[in-house]
Amino acid sequence: MRTTLMAWLAMPLLAASASAQTTGGAGGAGGAAQAARAAAANKPRTIDGINTVWLEELTQPEFRDMIKDGYTTVLIMTGGVENNDGNLSMNKHNINNKLLGEMMARKMGKTLVAPLVTLEPGNAGPTIQPGRAGPMLSQATYTALLFDMGNYLRSMGFKEIYYMGDSGGNGRGMQTAADSLTKVYADSPDKVSFKHIAEYYNHTSVIQPYLQNELKIPEGIKIGASTGTSGLHEELGIDATMALADPQSIRFAQRVKAGQAEINGIKFESLKWLQELGRKVADLRVTTTINAINAYRATLPKP
Repeated sequence: MRTTLMAWLAMPLLAASASAQTTGGAGGAGGAAQAARAAAANKPRTIDGINTVWLEELTQPEFRDMIKDGYTTVLIMTGGVENNDGNLSMNKHNINNKLLGEMMARKMGKTLVAPLVTLEPGNAGPTIQPGRAGPMLSQATYTALLFDMGNYLRSMGFKEIYYMGDSGGNGRGMQTAADSLTKVYADSPDKVSFKHIAEYYNHTSVIQPYLQNELKIPEGIKIGASTGTSGLHEELGIDATMALADPQSIRFAQRVKAGQAEINGIKFESLKWLQELGRKVADLRVTTTINAINAYRATLPKP
Protein backbone atom coordinates (compact mmCIF):
# COMPACT_ATOMS: atom_id res chain seq x y z
CA MET A 1 0.00 0.00 0.00
CA ARG A 2 2.78 2.43 0.97
CA THR A 3 4.73 1.55 -2.20
CA THR A 4 1.68 2.29 -4.35
CA LEU A 5 1.11 5.63 -2.60
CA MET A 6 4.74 6.68 -3.09
CA ALA A 7 4.51 5.77 -6.76
CA TRP A 8 1.44 7.97 -7.21
CA LEU A 9 3.12 10.89 -5.41
CA ALA A 10 6.21 10.58 -7.60
CA MET A 11 4.28 10.69 -10.89
CA PRO A 12 3.84 14.50 -11.04
CA LEU A 13 7.58 14.98 -10.42
CA LEU A 14 8.50 12.53 -13.16
CA ALA A 15 6.05 14.19 -15.55
CA ALA A 16 7.49 17.62 -14.81
CA SER A 17 11.02 16.32 -15.38
CA ALA A 18 10.04 14.75 -18.69
CA SER A 19 8.33 17.96 -19.76
CA ALA A 20 11.42 20.01 -18.97
CA GLN A 21 13.60 17.62 -21.00
CA THR A 22 11.18 17.75 -23.93
CA THR A 23 11.19 21.55 -24.13
CA GLY A 24 14.97 21.62 -24.30
CA GLY A 25 15.32 24.74 -22.13
CA ALA A 26 15.09 28.39 -23.21
CA GLY A 27 16.95 27.77 -26.46
CA GLY A 28 14.82 24.82 -27.60
CA ALA A 29 11.24 24.35 -28.65
CA GLY A 30 10.04 25.68 -25.32
CA GLY A 31 11.94 28.92 -25.84
CA ALA A 32 10.45 29.31 -29.30
CA ALA A 33 6.97 28.74 -27.91
CA GLN A 34 7.53 31.37 -25.23
CA ALA A 35 8.78 33.83 -27.81
CA ALA A 36 5.75 33.20 -30.01
CA ARG A 37 3.44 33.71 -27.03
CA ALA A 38 5.18 36.96 -26.09
CA ALA A 39 4.92 38.21 -29.67
CA ALA A 40 1.21 37.41 -29.72
CA ALA A 41 0.67 39.20 -26.41
CA ASN A 42 2.34 42.34 -27.76
CA LYS A 43 0.24 42.55 -30.90
CA PRO A 44 -2.38 45.31 -31.12
CA ARG A 45 -5.82 44.31 -29.85
CA THR A 46 -8.33 43.30 -32.49
CA ILE A 47 -11.41 43.48 -30.22
CA ASP A 48 -12.69 46.19 -27.91
CA GLY A 49 -12.02 46.02 -24.19
CA ILE A 50 -14.63 46.28 -21.45
CA ASN A 51 -15.34 49.12 -19.05
CA THR A 52 -14.01 47.84 -15.71
CA VAL A 53 -11.70 48.97 -12.92
CA TRP A 54 -11.14 45.44 -11.60
CA LEU A 55 -7.72 44.11 -12.51
CA GLU A 56 -8.76 40.46 -12.63
CA GLU A 57 -11.53 41.18 -15.16
CA LEU A 58 -9.10 42.49 -17.78
CA THR A 59 -7.41 40.50 -20.51
CA GLN A 60 -3.64 40.76 -20.68
CA PRO A 61 -3.68 43.06 -23.77
CA GLU A 62 -6.35 45.26 -22.16
CA PHE A 63 -4.24 45.60 -19.01
CA ARG A 64 -1.08 46.23 -21.06
CA ASP A 65 -2.73 49.05 -22.95
CA MET A 66 -4.22 50.60 -19.80
CA ILE A 67 -0.80 50.73 -18.16
CA LYS A 68 0.56 52.46 -21.28
CA ASP A 69 -2.38 54.87 -21.07
CA GLY A 70 -1.42 55.88 -17.53
CA TYR A 71 -3.47 53.53 -15.37
CA THR A 72 -0.57 53.22 -12.95
CA THR A 73 -2.43 53.62 -9.65
CA VAL A 74 -3.84 50.55 -7.91
CA LEU A 75 -5.87 49.99 -4.74
CA ILE A 76 -5.26 46.99 -2.48
CA MET A 77 -8.42 46.68 -0.41
CA THR A 78 -8.60 44.41 2.62
CA GLY A 79 -11.73 43.08 4.24
CA GLY A 80 -12.47 39.94 6.20
CA VAL A 81 -14.99 37.33 7.25
CA GLU A 82 -16.18 37.80 10.79
CA ASN A 83 -19.09 37.59 13.20
CA ASN A 84 -21.59 40.42 12.66
CA ASP A 85 -24.33 39.00 14.89
CA GLY A 86 -27.80 38.09 13.70
CA ASN A 87 -28.54 40.31 10.70
CA LEU A 88 -25.42 40.89 8.63
CA SER A 89 -23.45 38.63 6.31
CA MET A 90 -20.06 37.65 7.71
CA ASN A 91 -18.78 38.99 4.37
CA LYS A 92 -19.66 42.56 5.44
CA HIS A 93 -16.27 44.14 4.91
CA ASN A 94 -15.77 42.58 1.48
CA ILE A 95 -19.20 43.77 0.34
CA ASN A 96 -18.30 47.32 1.35
CA ASN A 97 -14.94 47.08 -0.41
CA LYS A 98 -16.52 45.89 -3.64
CA LEU A 99 -18.86 48.88 -3.63
CA LEU A 100 -16.39 51.53 -2.50
CA GLY A 101 -13.42 50.23 -4.51
CA GLU A 102 -15.34 50.67 -7.73
CA MET A 103 -16.52 54.13 -6.74
CA MET A 104 -13.06 55.32 -5.71
CA ALA A 105 -11.25 54.00 -8.76
CA ARG A 106 -13.73 55.61 -11.14
CA LYS A 107 -13.72 58.93 -9.30
CA MET A 108 -9.91 59.03 -9.11
CA GLY A 109 -9.44 58.14 -12.76
CA LYS A 110 -6.58 56.09 -14.24
CA THR A 111 -6.93 53.72 -11.27
CA LEU A 112 -7.50 49.97 -10.99
CA VAL A 113 -8.46 47.77 -8.05
CA ALA A 114 -6.45 44.65 -7.25
CA PRO A 115 -8.22 41.39 -6.36
CA LEU A 116 -9.78 41.90 -2.94
CA VAL A 117 -8.00 40.56 0.14
CA THR A 118 -11.01 38.85 1.64
CA LEU A 119 -9.49 37.39 4.83
CA GLU A 120 -8.25 39.31 7.86
CA PRO A 121 -5.65 38.57 10.55
CA GLY A 122 -6.60 36.52 13.59
CA ASN A 123 -5.63 33.52 15.67
CA ALA A 124 -7.27 30.13 15.78
CA GLY A 125 -7.97 28.63 19.18
CA PRO A 126 -10.55 27.24 21.57
CA THR A 127 -12.49 30.54 21.66
CA ILE A 128 -13.36 30.27 17.96
CA GLN A 129 -16.74 28.59 17.61
CA PRO A 130 -18.89 27.90 14.53
CA GLY A 131 -20.09 31.21 13.16
CA ARG A 132 -17.83 33.20 15.47
CA ALA A 133 -15.34 34.36 12.87
CA GLY A 134 -13.17 33.45 9.97
CA PRO A 135 -11.41 31.81 8.44
CA MET A 136 -8.55 34.18 9.22
CA LEU A 137 -4.81 34.37 8.60
CA SER A 138 -1.99 34.68 11.10
CA GLN A 139 -0.57 38.19 11.32
CA ALA A 140 2.72 37.00 9.79
CA THR A 141 0.97 35.36 6.83
CA TYR A 142 -1.31 38.36 6.40
CA THR A 143 1.57 40.85 6.32
CA ALA A 144 3.58 38.65 3.96
CA LEU A 145 0.59 38.41 1.62
CA LEU A 146 0.20 42.17 1.51
CA PHE A 147 3.94 42.66 0.97
CA ASP A 148 3.95 40.17 -1.91
CA MET A 149 0.89 41.73 -3.53
CA GLY A 150 2.43 45.20 -3.44
CA ASN A 151 5.76 43.92 -4.71
CA TYR A 152 4.15 42.05 -7.59
CA LEU A 153 1.95 45.00 -8.55
CA ARG A 154 5.08 47.13 -8.72
CA SER A 155 6.60 44.60 -11.14
CA MET A 156 3.45 44.80 -13.26
CA GLY A 157 4.02 48.53 -13.84
CA PHE A 158 2.05 50.33 -11.14
CA LYS A 159 3.59 53.50 -9.71
CA GLU A 160 1.21 54.29 -6.83
CA ILE A 161 0.02 51.41 -4.64
CA TYR A 162 -2.46 52.21 -1.89
CA TYR A 163 -3.51 49.89 0.91
CA MET A 164 -6.85 50.46 2.62
CA GLY A 165 -8.93 48.27 4.91
CA ASP A 166 -12.56 48.14 6.01
CA SER A 167 -11.77 46.25 9.22
CA GLY A 168 -10.00 47.75 12.21
CA GLY A 169 -7.63 44.84 12.77
CA ASN A 170 -6.16 45.09 9.28
CA GLY A 171 -4.23 48.31 9.77
CA ARG A 172 -1.02 46.93 11.30
CA GLY A 173 -0.35 44.50 8.46
CA MET A 174 -1.05 47.08 5.78
CA GLN A 175 1.17 49.67 7.42
CA THR A 176 3.98 47.15 7.87
CA ALA A 177 3.79 45.98 4.25
CA ALA A 178 3.77 49.54 2.89
CA ASP A 179 6.65 50.65 5.11
CA SER A 180 8.71 47.55 4.29
CA LEU A 181 8.30 47.98 0.54
CA THR A 182 9.15 51.65 0.81
CA LYS A 183 12.44 50.74 2.51
CA VAL A 184 13.26 47.97 0.04
CA TYR A 185 12.93 50.29 -2.94
CA ALA A 186 14.13 53.52 -1.32
CA ASP A 187 17.18 53.73 -3.58
CA SER A 188 15.53 52.46 -6.75
CA PRO A 189 15.60 54.88 -9.69
CA ASP A 190 12.14 53.61 -10.62
CA LYS A 191 10.13 55.44 -7.97
CA VAL A 192 7.02 53.68 -6.74
CA SER A 193 4.88 54.82 -3.81
CA PHE A 194 3.48 52.35 -1.26
CA LYS A 195 1.06 53.93 1.22
CA HIS A 196 -1.46 52.77 3.80
CA ILE A 197 -4.45 55.13 3.68
CA ALA A 198 -5.76 54.85 7.23
CA GLU A 199 -8.46 57.45 6.53
CA TYR A 200 -10.48 54.89 4.57
CA TYR A 201 -11.45 53.18 7.83
CA ASN A 202 -13.73 56.01 8.92
CA HIS A 203 -16.93 54.42 10.26
CA THR A 204 -16.59 56.02 13.69
CA SER A 205 -14.46 59.08 12.90
CA VAL A 206 -16.50 60.39 9.96
CA ILE A 207 -19.72 58.46 9.32
CA GLN A 208 -21.17 58.33 12.83
CA PRO A 209 -20.74 62.11 13.39
CA TYR A 210 -22.17 62.74 9.92
CA LEU A 211 -25.32 60.72 10.58
CA GLN A 212 -25.92 62.07 14.07
CA ASN A 213 -24.70 65.67 13.82
CA GLU A 214 -25.32 66.62 10.19
CA LEU A 215 -28.26 64.45 9.13
CA LYS A 216 -29.72 64.62 12.67
CA ILE A 217 -30.51 60.88 12.76
CA PRO A 218 -30.69 60.01 16.49
CA GLU A 219 -29.15 56.54 16.25
CA GLY A 220 -28.69 54.96 19.65
CA ILE A 221 -24.95 54.43 19.41
CA LYS A 222 -22.15 56.39 21.04
CA ILE A 223 -19.79 57.98 18.53
CA GLY A 224 -16.72 55.79 18.46
CA ALA A 225 -18.52 52.59 19.44
CA SER A 226 -19.32 49.56 17.29
CA THR A 227 -22.32 48.42 19.34
CA GLY A 228 -25.40 50.47 20.15
CA THR A 229 -28.73 50.08 21.91
CA SER A 230 -29.65 47.01 19.84
CA GLY A 231 -26.73 45.20 21.46
CA LEU A 232 -25.40 44.04 18.09
CA HIS A 233 -22.14 44.53 16.19
CA GLU A 234 -24.13 46.53 13.66
CA GLU A 235 -24.85 50.18 12.92
CA LEU A 236 -26.95 52.26 10.55
CA GLY A 237 -24.16 53.56 8.30
CA ILE A 238 -22.91 50.04 7.56
CA ASP A 239 -26.44 48.69 7.06
CA ALA A 240 -27.05 51.48 4.56
CA THR A 241 -24.01 50.83 2.35
CA MET A 242 -24.59 47.08 2.46
CA ALA A 243 -28.21 47.60 1.43
CA LEU A 244 -26.98 49.71 -1.48
CA ALA A 245 -24.64 46.94 -2.58
CA ASP A 246 -26.92 43.96 -1.84
CA PRO A 247 -30.09 44.12 0.31
CA GLN A 248 -29.88 40.40 0.97
CA SER A 249 -26.57 40.93 2.79
CA ILE A 250 -28.48 42.64 5.63
CA ARG A 251 -31.42 40.22 5.28
CA PHE A 252 -33.69 43.18 4.51
CA ALA A 253 -36.75 41.22 3.36
CA GLN A 254 -36.46 38.73 6.22
CA ARG A 255 -36.21 41.54 8.79
CA VAL A 256 -39.25 43.31 7.36
CA LYS A 257 -41.22 40.05 7.52
CA ALA A 258 -40.18 39.52 11.15
CA GLY A 259 -40.88 43.14 12.13
CA GLN A 260 -37.17 43.73 12.82
CA ALA A 261 -36.29 46.28 10.12
CA GLU A 262 -34.42 48.64 12.44
CA ILE A 263 -31.12 49.16 14.20
CA ASN A 264 -30.26 51.08 17.35
CA GLY A 265 -33.72 52.65 17.53
CA ILE A 266 -33.85 53.75 13.87
CA LYS A 267 -36.53 52.08 11.77
CA PHE A 268 -35.85 51.48 8.09
CA GLU A 269 -38.53 53.57 6.38
CA SER A 270 -38.14 51.58 3.17
CA LEU A 271 -35.42 49.90 1.15
CA LYS A 272 -35.23 52.98 -1.07
CA TRP A 273 -34.75 55.20 1.99
CA LEU A 274 -31.97 52.99 3.30
CA GLN A 275 -30.22 52.81 -0.08
CA GLU A 276 -30.40 56.59 -0.52
CA LEU A 277 -28.75 56.93 2.88
CA GLY A 278 -26.19 54.34 1.77
CA ARG A 279 -25.34 56.45 -1.28
CA LYS A 280 -24.67 59.46 0.94
CA VAL A 281 -22.50 57.42 3.29
CA ALA A 282 -20.58 55.82 0.42
CA ASP A 283 -19.98 59.18 -1.25
CA LEU A 284 -18.63 60.62 2.01
CA ARG A 285 -16.34 57.64 2.62
CA VAL A 286 -15.01 57.86 -0.93
CA THR A 287 -14.48 61.63 -0.77
CA THR A 288 -12.70 61.40 2.59
CA THR A 289 -10.37 58.70 1.29
CA ILE A 290 -9.56 60.43 -1.99
CA ASN A 291 -8.83 63.66 -0.12
CA ALA A 292 -6.31 61.74 2.00
CA ILE A 293 -4.71 60.24 -1.12
CA ASN A 294 -4.47 63.66 -2.76
CA ALA A 295 -2.90 65.13 0.39
CA TYR A 296 -0.29 62.37 0.29
CA ARG A 297 0.32 62.89 -3.43
CA ALA A 298 1.05 66.55 -2.74
CA THR A 299 4.07 65.45 -0.66
CA LEU A 300 5.61 63.36 -3.45
CA PRO A 301 8.51 64.70 -5.52
CA LYS A 302 7.44 66.18 -8.83
CA PRO A 303 8.49 64.06 -11.86
